[in-house]
Amino acid sequence: MPLNPLNAIFGVFSHDIAIDLGTANTLVMVKGRGIVIDEPSVVAIDKTDKRILAIGAEAKRMVGRTPADIVAVRPLRDGVISDFTVTEKMLHYFIRSVHDHFGFGLPRPRVAVGIPSGVTEVEKRAVHDAALNAGARSAYLVEEPMAAAIGSGLPVMEPGGSMIVDVGGGTTEVAVISMGGIVVSTSIRVAGDEMDQEIVAYARQVHNMLIGERTAEEVKIEAASAFPLEREITVTLKGRDLATGLPKAVEVSSVEIRDAISGSVNAIVDAVRQTIEITPPELVADIMSRGIVLAGGGALLRGLDRRLAQETRFPVYVAEDPLTSVVRGCGEVLEETSILQKVQARLNTRKAPR
Repeated sequence: MPLNPLNAIFGVFSHDIAIDLGTANTLVMVKGRGIVIDEPSVVAIDKTDKRILAIGAEAKRMVGRTPADIVAVRPLRDGVISDFTVTEKMLHYFIRSVHDHFGFGLPRPRVAVGIPSGVTEVEKRAVHDAALNAGARSAYLVEEPMAAAIGSGLPVMEPGGSMIVDVGGGTTEVAVISMGGIVVSTSIRVAGDEMDQEIVAYARQVHNMLIGERTAEEVKIEAASAFPLEREITVTLKGRDLATGLPKAVEVSSVEIRDAISGSVNAIVDAVRQTIEITPPELVADIMSRGIVLAGGGALLRGLDRRLAQETRFPVYVAEDPLTSVVRGCGEVLEETSILQKVQARLNTRKAPR
């Protein structure tokens, strides 16, 4: 996917598009317009004829509420593309929506897509081709840890270590970046979705009740934490009693929810510590000065920064607007030709993370 020298000329007249293709949400940013789309990465499909019925927020409202012949699916699971045909259609829909809304004419826009670092070459090609088929003049892929670091304002092009922890919906990606490349990284399939599942399991095991994924996510946002709170709170779990089959509601505290998601939090802490252990000493010294930056939706988990700081003895900061770090990073990559060239070269030669 070589850089086209005509892009520098055409870029004056066209709107570049940056996309964060996330497990939980897809964000689209248009040059000069800001973030114009922020919708769940969910697609509703009619199983009888494989027809797409809804994409995004409308499709998410159908989760758990559809008849047998309609299924609401998330085409990206655990940070990787589980159904690349549906992913391609979803990507096509988002790009085309932006294209139609702003009435882009020729020349067509350039598109940068943030992708999980664990995707295969086939999946990279599928995303690249989907962007081109949706009307892009040229498409570039950016690994999410790199995009998150750039979007968080880290000096990734300098000869010094910067550490980013991107906690998304399906994966947590930890990376140490220097000179425009990822030096060491660790990717685990533990993140926001796994926390939701742990809350579902907690409700079943402790309170003998069944709750849905959406309810678990709402409880996580409202009461979950990784470190003791100054003032603990309580929330109501609503679901079905497994013994009677009747509706049931119980009050649970943030202490209980913290205990429920402790497995995921411990896994994230271990991934950060393991990455530090294999980081060259000079870069570790840089990170001690600059600190570790948290990005992604999981960065909003209460007390995660304090927990990591306690476990690693490094200063830990939450990026400004961590939910949009990746898409903003992709946008900045398109702005800087030197960064774009280096990121593309590194992506084509880099091995998959551990």
